[in-house]
This record gives sequence, structure tokens and C-alpha cells, in this order.
Amino acid sequence: MTSTPPSFPRGRRVTLSLATLATALVVVLPGTVHAEPDDEVDIDELTQRAEELEDTYDGELLQFTEIKERVEKAEADLQEVEERLESSRSGVSAIASTRYKSGGLDPVFQVVFSGHPEDMFADAAAMDYLGQAQSEQISELIETRDEAALVAEDLRDEETEAEELIDKLEAERDEVEARIEEYEAEQVPETSGNGTIPASANGGGWDATTPRMAAIRDEIIQTHGAPYPVGCWRASADDHGDGRACDFMMSSGGAVPSAENQALGTQIAQYGIENADRLGIKYIIWEQQIWQSTSRQWTWMNDRGSTTQNHYDHVHISSY
Repeated sequence: MTSTPPSFPRGRRVTLSLATLATALVVVLPGTVHAEPDDEVDIDELTQRAEELEDTYDGELLQFTEIKERVEKAEADLQEVEERLESSRSGVSAIASTRYKSGGLDPVFQVVFSGHPEDMFADAAAMDYLGQAQSEQISELIETRDEAALVAEDLRDEETEAEELIDKLEAERDEVEARIEEYEAEQVPETSGNGTIPASANGGGWDATTPRMAAIRDEIIQTHGAPYPVGCWRASADDHGDGRACDFMMSSGGAVPSAENQALGTQIAQYGIENADRLGIKYIIWEQQIWQSTSRQWTWMNDRGSTTQNHYDHVHISSY
């Protein structure tokens, strides 16, 4: 974060040579923006704490993983901007140095500024004096400095969000584990639904689905139907690999669902929310958002780059 520059008294005119300009550039536009605050967030330490919560949480840790990805991207963006900032600083310092050495302190080469040093670089007289190309370099320096400050702020916001999430999960861990024990003892929830399950709804991995997830799947199909096969177990490291998740497809081949099927997907997601406690639904993903039974709210997810990966063509439901 850029430190607050010293200010000149308001209402007072100050005369600066280009030699002073070079010095002021160093004060106002330091080379490093990413100063670490006293309460720095350690993302690696948060990751370790998240790993210790794996047996209790699923969807919530998926949310943490996404925040961590944004933190890593912000760190990379900040490094790139700071490299451009340092390059720009070097160029502007060279402008001031060259002008001073070639022109001396002739009054014609003095620039009069007023207000804060930061404001002086936008002074029209200064820009005219330095020339179009050189003034563009100074403007670029200021813009890059401001960009770096914004990226650094975004990074701190993401780190804070990650820390708050892990703190919350740790505080609620006992309550969630007690809920898991109750669901495990129950095994199969009491279900409703008076329809039938058409053979066309039978997707991959039905036989390897847990009793609870199978009951949830069947009730949803009996209540809302299934325009495409519903896929459940598959060999993966997520809930599908444990047989505790099913994908209710609203289209095929990665296509965007029709308006009718998009509305059906929303109905299924809402039905899962309204019956989450009774059925033992842990989280739902639909249209690039995740709903968790602990937070009871939709949260946006990172863009995964495709209709399927962003869950626009299927409703993902995971059970306890």
C-alpha cells in the first residue's frame, strides 16, 4: 500500500526544479505498493486449517478453494503491476535527471506547482514543459501506481474473506458434526413424491449411490421429472466419488438449456433448499452459485469457463 505522501500547505505556491521533481517522484510514487499490514493473513496457514475441516465440510471448503484461487490470481496480478510500476518509475526518473543535466537551472526550465506533490504531476504547465511523450510517461506512472493500489486492496479483501470463512467454519464445526451423526444414524430420509421414475432418467452410477442420495434423487425425479438422464456416482475425488451427489441435467452436450428446462432447474434447486433439512441435503450448485445448508444463502462461484463447469446445464445436489 502506498504510504501517505507529505503535503505542501494548501493555498501556497511552490517552485520546483526538475531535480526536485525527480526526488518528489520517489516520495509520491514508491517502487513497492504491497506493504504487508501488521495483521497479515497467511493463506498457507488458512489452507492447513481448511484441510483439518475436510471431514466435516464439503461445499464450504469448495468456497474456500475458490477464494484461494482468487488470492493467488491477485498476487500474480500485483507482482505484474509492481514490475510495470518499477519500470515506469525508472523511465520518469531518467526524464528528470536528463533535463536537469542538459538544461541546468535556467528559470525557463522551472515549473511552478501548487497543492500536494501528487497533484503537481497533472499540472498542465508541467505537461507542456516536459513534452507530450514525457508527460505520457508520467501519466502512465501515476495510473500504474493507482492500479497497483487497487489490486493490493482486492488482494487484502480476498484474504480477509478467506480468514473469516475458516473462522466461521471452525466455530460451527461441533454443530455440523452433530448434524452429520444424526443423518448417518437415519441413513434414509422419509421421502415424499408420488410419481414414477422413467427409465430415461437412469444415468451413470445409480447403483453406487448412497441410500440417502438415492432417496433424494428419486423424490426429486418423482416430483419434477427428469428431461435428461441423472448422473450420480463416478470415479472422482468429490462427492460423486463417494456416491453422495447427483447431477440433474437440464440439457445435453454442454448446450444451454431451453427456457423451460432452465425454469425446471431453478424449481429443482428451490425444492432442494426447501426440503434440505428433511432430506439431508448438504449443498446445491446451480447457475454458477452454491447454496449450503450451513450458510443458507447462495454464493457466486468462480468462472470455470464452460456451461457445464459453471453448472448452467445441470443442478448438482450433494447429501450428508
